[in-house]
Amino acid sequence: MDISGVSANGAVSAALAQQQVYSQGQASVSMFKKALDTQSQNAMALIESLPQLPSTQGLPANLGNNINTTA
Repeated sequence: MDISGVSANGAVSAALAQQQVYSQGQASVSMFKKALDTQSQNAMALIESLPQLPSTQGLPANLGNNINTTA
């Protein structure tokens, strides 16, 4: 690779630009992870807020075993 035509200022500028792009990418990923965590917490709160289903302990054993699909 021939770097004789590259100035020091150009090389420094390119390195700084690359570092800025990398930093912006990391910030974007960090914000995305934070948004996913928030959505996960909200989903869990919604799931936990659902009422509990009534117990089926007093029902006959054959109840709920068949589904009438011709009705």
